[in-house]
Amino acid sequence: MDREAHFIGQSGPFLDAVERASRAAALNRPVLVIGERGTGKELVAERLHRLSPRWAGPLITMNCAALPEALIEAELFGHETGAFTGATKARAGRFEEADGGTLFLDELATLSQGAQERLLRAVEYGEVNRIGSSRAIRVDVRIVAATNEHLPALVDKGRFRADLLDRLCFEVITLPPLRAREGDVAVLADHFARRMAAELGWPRWTGFGRHATEQLETYDWPGNVRELRNVVERAVYRWDETDKPVDEIQFDPFSSPWRMAPLKQAGEGADASASEAPQPTPPPANVECDDLRAACHSYERQLLEAALARCRFNQRATAVALKLTYDQLRHALRRHDLLEKTAN
Repeated sequence: MDREAHFIGQSGPFLDAVERASRAAALNRPVLVIGERGTGKELVAERLHRLSPRWAGPLITMNCAALPEALIEAELFGHETGAFTGATKARAGRFEEADGGTLFLDELATLSQGAQERLLRAVEYGEVNRIGSSRAIRVDVRIVAATNEHLPALVDKGRFRADLLDRLCFEVITLPPLRAREGDVAVLADHFARRMAAELGWPRWTGFGRHATEQLETYDWPGNVRELRNVVERAVYRWDETDKPVDEIQFDPFSSPWRMAPLKQAGEGADASASEAPQPTPPPANVECDDLRAACHSYERQLLEAALARCRFNQRATAVALKLTYDQLRHALRRHDLLEKTAN
């Protein structure tokens, strides 16, 4: 887990989730943590462990999606020598390693049916059997599990055991996505930006400009806090004017006028080619207008400034990105007094 990560936020939904985790920590009961990617499920698991009577014991983490199905049971429960091809010596599983502490199972919904059945027995009876052994080993482990799936729906589809879900859902903590945490984007962005500025040796943190602030506040953040951290740290590291507020944000790190087009699969016809054709830029969200000429002029300038920034203010690359000739772009830049910002 990221030991530099902290719980940061002030919104009601966020504080409610943290309070629920804090109350559940003292109980020796399993907890399910539900949330979208990047919402901080690992941090909740660590909080549950650190605030529990097991805080001095081990906190063992296993990402159930990171291992092939054939190895998950061996990782969880261990194996004896010769239990399967490649098992040259006996090995304790994660349950034995977590004895006296907490076992955090991330991506729980990806467990196979066989692993779910063995996990149910371990949770119910506090016993595990290494693969290749008939001897039961007693373990004292608290289970914290996390997923971004709706487990009751998986039960209905036959992909998750109902009896296992019953055993694990003593407490369910659902983490709110960042878009539902009103006011937290600014707090988190300032925290990540200050830390990055200090890492880069800036004399002081100059804050965000108005344009960057608006972008951060209006973006939907599908990757939640993890995505916000990447976007903010990238913006600070790319900003060269350390005496001025950071006012340029790039949400998509793969955005480039030279981005490679997806390769066509064999047999794809004209319909597929048409579907991959670039779509026109959508109109502004605010459709209220009392001066069409001024609004068009302002919107054109915004598009030009954004394209120039993406192309590092290179006129020829910007012309290619906007599908203009070089002369057409020069005329447009001259109309908006942007020539002095660019390079040929």
